[in-house]
Amino acid sequence: MSKRAADDESLAAPRKGGDRPEAMDVDKDHDMGEFEDDFEDEFESEDEIIEAGVDGRPDAEREAEEGAMDVDGGPETFMVGRQQLEAGQTLTPDTTTYKMLHSLSTPWPCLSFDIIRDGLGENRNVYPATMYTVAGTQADSAQANDNSLFVMKFSGLSKMQGEDGEDSDDEDSDDEDTDPILEHKSIPLNTTTNRIRSHQSPSQDPSRPSTTLTATMTESSQVLIHDITPHLASFDTPGMIVTPQQNKPVCTIRAHKTEGYGVDWSPLHPAGKLLTGDNDGLIYVTTRTDGGGFVTDTRPFRGHTGSVEEIQWSPSEANVFASASSDGTVRVWDVRSKSRSPALTMKISNYDVNVMSWCRQTSHLLATGADDGEWAVWDLRQWSSNPSAKPAPLANFNFHHEQITSIEWHPTDDSIVAVAAGDNTVTLWDLAVELDDEESRDTAGVSDVPPQLLFVHYQNMVKELHWHPQIPGALVATGEQFSVFRTISV
Repeated sequence: MSKRAADDESLAAPRKGGDRPEAMDVDKDHDMGEFEDDFEDEFESEDEIIEAGVDGRPDAEREAEEGAMDVDGGPETFMVGRQQLEAGQTLTPDTTTYKMLHSLSTPWPCLSFDIIRDGLGENRNVYPATMYTVAGTQADSAQANDNSLFVMKFSGLSKMQGEDGEDSDDEDSDDEDTDPILEHKSIPLNTTTNRIRSHQSPSQDPSRPSTTLTATMTESSQVLIHDITPHLASFDTPGMIVTPQQNKPVCTIRAHKTEGYGVDWSPLHPAGKLLTGDNDGLIYVTTRTDGGGFVTDTRPFRGHTGSVEEIQWSPSEANVFASASSDGTVRVWDVRSKSRSPALTMKISNYDVNVMSWCRQTSHLLATGADDGEWAVWDLRQWSSNPSAKPAPLANFNFHHEQITSIEWHPTDDSIVAVAAGDNTVTLWDLAVELDDEESRDTAGVSDVPPQLLFVHYQNMVKELHWHPQIPGALVATGEQFSVFRTISV
């Protein structure tokens, strides 16, 4: 999985190649004069009106002409990532399709980020919204020393206003259409972050907050673990200062000899259990001890013939994890295996399998995204150790024409999936849509659009996305900048 360059000339290049559509603006004003009925007095009887149709000609004649016009080509719905318009144009979002939409910029672009759970409540719909995130930068190669971890607080995230100035819904809100605010604490890194994931370990003292740890896969091949608990506390504690000592990693994993992208904390090991995978195809496990230290098992898990692009712990089995690779396979492992070899290997693509998401609501469902733009959903109950077994996906989609860069199940709905791709789009999908439903098959005349597609959001150079676990329907995506949004579809 290659990275984008951070200089201006290469910002337009996707992470794994491919051309980008030019920016455009499809909003234009069109003046319309008064309508005048040329046939106001021409019809003498109801029979004549029926025979003549709406424009004075028989219906059959008019419909035949309209059909010919459709064949010749007429106005089409603009599809992001499929079409390019004139130079100098930019895309403008239809704000009526969003409940919330904000963009926030950091000094350098971020390839990866994670959302941090907070104590502001579950299932909250109060605006302006607040959320906490952590991200790693990709500075220009000539300024690598500028790379940092950003511990961030997004606040003032207002919801969209209706055309009459009223709120777009009836949810409780103190919203005054405020501008979003980005506050951050910076941790020096001096190397690019390939991927970052966070983990919260509950405190044994109920009066103290959970310990928030981050694991950063870096371009230098080292994995850095930081305790960002004081950084988060400083946002809401006036006068609190984060010391240089608190910016230092609490652990540096040096087992990897090459850089990598696979990293995941187990959701079933509260103290902290971490998997990391590299471009040599090796996977290491690191465990947090009772004393707060970290121990890395020096015996790697071996099996992939390409780079490890993604790792996901099982949401229901504490000793099971899956990995996706550029060798086109997904492999399922048991950490208790003495052989350090996979229990299951499934060839699912002829291309790199870039990303993967294990459904937390229905743990036998796994979603994958590949370099050819295809993403699929698999039923793990159909997989077996038989090498001749080739189960088909439950669903697969080729809507995107560039590599899939991120995929994630909705945190509470096992039919909703969010996908990011190299065609500058984030798409939302509803797998519960029935294909035999007449209404679902209606795509408003736009061809090559699956009925399960709910929404297309444009974001330049989008690399990674995450649902917010405590704000229903809210998504954050990183690319050229951060996009925080919630659609009317989910």
